Amino acid sequence: MRTMDTLDAANTIMERADAIGAISEEPDRRTRRYGTPAMRQVDDLVAAWMRAAGMEVRTDAIGNLIGRYEAAAPNAKTLLLGSHLDTVRDAGRYDGPLGVLVALTAVERLDARGERLPYAVELYAFADEEGLRYHSGYLGSRVVAGAWNPDYLTVTDSDGITLEQAIREFGGDPDTLAVAARPADDLLGYVEVHIEQGPVLEHRDLPVGIVTTIQAASRRTVVFSGEAGHAGTVPMALRHDALTAAAEFVLAVERQGREAPGLVATVGQLGVEPGASNVIPGRVTLSLDVRHPDAETLRDASRALEERSAAIAARRGLRVEWNEAGIGEAVECSPRLRMLLAQAVQAAGIEPFELPSGAGHDGAALSRLTDIAMLFVRCKGGISHNPAESVTAADVAAALDVLERFLTLLAGASNGE
Repeated sequence: MRTMDTLDAANTIMERADAIGAISEEPDRRTRRYGTPAMRQVDDLVAAWMRAAGMEVRTDAIGNLIGRYEAAAPNAKTLLLGSHLDTVRDAGRYDGPLGVLVALTAVERLDARGERLPYAVELYAFADEEGLRYHSGYLGSRVVAGAWNPDYLTVTDSDGITLEQAIREFGGDPDTLAVAARPADDLLGYVEVHIEQGPVLEHRDLPVGIVTTIQAASRRTVVFSGEAGHAGTVPMALRHDALTAAAEFVLAVERQGREAPGLVATVGQLGVEPGASNVIPGRVTLSLDVRHPDAETLRDASRALEERSAAIAARRGLRVEWNEAGIGEAVECSPRLRMLLAQAVQAAGIEPFELPSGAGHDGAALSRLTDIAMLFVRCKGGISHNPAESVTAADVAAALDVLERFLTLLAGASNGE
């Protein structure tokens, strides 16, 4: 059962989440994009906490912050823990940072007791998971997993700054990213604590849950190109309005998302050019996010939407272009690590409950490097990517309790017990 000591530690986690949450590149909302001064400020703060917890701290070629807590003996295996510190625009306090802070606190408590495990722990605070600045997603964890694509370097942000330039300005080394993967030969796995971002745990009145799979996801950029013209002089029948085509497509995305159980499809961004009130839109760029636990269902839905966009464009006399921003296959969490998490949950006096993740996580990228597992923490109303994001200290204490029990169980398993 959780002790007052664990609850006190959870309150410290909440205070640290508040401190991180106060750091933003925008004064009126919480936003931390990759490579920005706000990200640097957060990294410096977390790095100081890592050092105080007895970790050796470094950053890698993409700018991930890494703290290592050595094992009791040399040449031991390593367990990876972590999550991300970047955010979406107008974010909450816990998506990403909570996982870093729970893991940090577990290591901090080991150090306070003078305790070393039979394996080392490396805590990763990933520099970019959300992909807000470069529409990339998992930039940090892809490098660690050896999935770096050099074509990303030429992508520009809204200010025309290339990713290559941003990496250099952030202190990274774009020239070595292709060989910057973390070696896998000594790894025991990767475990991430994260808010659920959904209402299932709240509905079941459970503080934590064990993730079974991270569902497949497809991110595309769709561009409708027509012809700009004067709003007062071009007759309706002679227009090639890119925005009306995009509007028709957005509704088609909504209909497609309702066709298969478990399928979700979202247009979250629209860029209208030239963007004047008296000019017919000549070009519209929109984002498309489609997700489903089954990769084949996801591909079928994406293909149907691509065909639908082509039909809309042909009927309206426009061109349409699709660009891939990221495609992730469904990822199964390790049965071995899930079993240990379930034992830890039960030992903490909580009903073990398994559920899939509808959102993507760094673990999806790291699954190509090592076994992964995730522990979800209940969040109020299932709200995430929103300033109203909320967790309780009691639930954070439960997550910390479970993670500490998991570390002990893994220590026994790695010793052959």
